[in-house]
Amino acid sequence: MARLRRKACVALFLFTLFVFGTLMGLRTLKPTEGFSDLAPGLEFMPIIGGKLDRRSASSDTAVSQGHPRIGGDLKAAAVSNSGQDKGIFYDVHIFYYMWYGNPQLDGKYLHWDHVLVPHWDPKIAASYPTGKHSPPEDIGSSFYPELGPYSSRDPEVLESHMEQIEAAGAGVVVVSWYPPGMSDDNGEPTEDIVQAILEAAHRHGLKVAFHIQPYLGRSDHSVHENVKYIIDRYGDHGAFYRFSTNAGTVLPLFYIYDSYLTPPEAWAELLSSTGAHSLRGTPYDALFMALIVEERHKHDILAAGFDGMYTYFASNGFSFGSSHQNWKAVKAFCDGNNLLFVPSVGPGYIDTSIRPWNNHNTRNRINGRYYETALQAALSVRPEVVSITSFNEWHEGTQIERAVPKKTVTRLYLDYQPHTPDLYLELTRRWAEQFNKEKEQWLM
Repeated sequence: MARLRRKACVALFLFTLFVFGTLMGLRTLKPTEGFSDLAPGLEFMPIIGGKLDRRSASSDTAVSQGHPRIGGDLKAAAVSNSGQDKGIFYDVHIFYYMWYGNPQLDGKYLHWDHVLVPHWDPKIAASYPTGKHSPPEDIGSSFYPELGPYSSRDPEVLESHMEQIEAAGAGVVVVSWYPPGMSDDNGEPTEDIVQAILEAAHRHGLKVAFHIQPYLGRSDHSVHENVKYIIDRYGDHGAFYRFSTNAGTVLPLFYIYDSYLTPPEAWAELLSSTGAHSLRGTPYDALFMALIVEERHKHDILAAGFDGMYTYFASNGFSFGSSHQNWKAVKAFCDGNNLLFVPSVGPGYIDTSIRPWNNHNTRNRINGRYYETALQAALSVRPEVVSITSFNEWHEGTQIERAVPKKTVTRLYLDYQPHTPDLYLELTRRWAEQFNKEKEQWLM
């Protein structure tokens, strides 16, 4: 009898251990409580970077010179074609990075050789390696691209990227943008690549929007000049993204990354109709999307005169804005104040190849389940637009671009197995189609 009791205890222990292990494996499907400590003072990652339907307006569409704040005309917008006839959905936006380089086209590796970013606390930093990556075998990513460490200037790479994005059904490519002559800390200027991206996007029926990065000296005044530059230079291109409503408003849309770094009262000089150098009601009027990180930012965004907010980060629980559990409240706030809410979803998150101390913010992909959980959370709040983080932010492991298994003497890269390299493109298409089917029901 004692032997039977011992066997029963052992069996119970093993079962308990199995259940605990399973729960730990799935923990990333649920939002974590509180706010993470990725960086002090909310200066996150400066290194890197439903009631209506959207449709891109072609280059010959008349551009509205006025700008009513997001209100009844947008909220009552009727179902438009959104490119469904081509299988492209312009209410699905995807963040895109053009900062990669290699010796063949750029004379050296750019971004693939990313530095190992030290922790801001010297005591913690001392416990982690320093230096930089050494491509092509050792790159600044936990995954390895099917195209290898490519150059963003390579026409064949751009063609492949737009082909993949078209296959995924995402209609708007949101390029990470720096003004001419400027770049992030780990790259070189890339503004001259934009024209080639527009051309490649146009061949695949895609549109291009701009994600203005927090470059040195960015202010409301400099963003005024940035918007004028972008619209003057690219506004007539067939791939330049605008959206329209059934009230006839047709405007470009700009995402402003780390918008909280500039005070709301400064933004108001640019974005309110009474601002000292307002864009409202001018040929350079647009919709401006601010990044929401902390809960208090939603009030700052409203006071600043922004037209809406997006969450960007793909690590559920990393910030208030990126936590799925908060999206319903944020959407309600936006609806109550005639703002757009654009939740950002991602397939997972791992940036330990460049921030080796940041393992606590890793979110396991779980063979696509993490992505699908995020997409379901986004659709549940009935957003007007969904954004995807990202197509190719390899440093942070948020890419849906094709990745392949890779093992070197010193590295074993993650991959999408047992699925094919197309897994996340296929999931994106499936959910883009579902999003638009559900939206038709919301609008009925």
